[in-house]
Amino acid sequence: MQNEAVQRAALIFKLLDTNKNGVLDRQDFELNAERVLAAATDSAPEARQALADSMRRWWDVLVGALDTDKDGVISPREFEASVLNPERFGPTIHAFAEALATLGDPDGDGLIERPRFLALMTAWGFDVPNINALFDAFGPDAGDRITVTSWADGIRDYYTPGLAGIPGDHLVSLPA
Repeated sequence: MQNEAVQRAALIFKLLDTNKNGVLDRQDFELNAERVLAAATDSAPEARQALADSMRRWWDVLVGALDTDKDGVISPREFEASVLNPERFGPTIHAFAEALATLGDPDGDGLIERPRFLALMTAWGFDVPNINALFDAFGPDAGDRITVTSWADGIRDYYTPGLAGIPGDHLVSLPA
């Protein structure tokens, strides 16, 4: 597993722990969904529902697979030991990636404008300089837009342990 993947996993644990109790629990996933959906009030109802459903499914898969001591929460150790497993979590991450990227495109043109991307990623908890570095790494067009597909692919890559030097690495390091 690449060191970058370990750093990405540690950051996502920190951001997922929305209630800041040091472990992941169902409430964290509900709170995260609420924060992100609050930044996407103009998205289609089915897109909003897809995001909420993907967050619930993500929790269910994580707790089912990672809660080794069956206490109903996921510790950092449980999370980092297993979360970067594409065979186990690939379908769940795929659904989440598609749902989040689709929220970025409320007009359905296949493009996500920087302000929308910033709003969604800030709601998720990432730092603005890192968000801008990530957006730039996706190669925005002359209108300062990226494709829904490139963002969804970038989310999937973020959870792939063998990858390094990917756009998502900008989220864990300070931009130059």
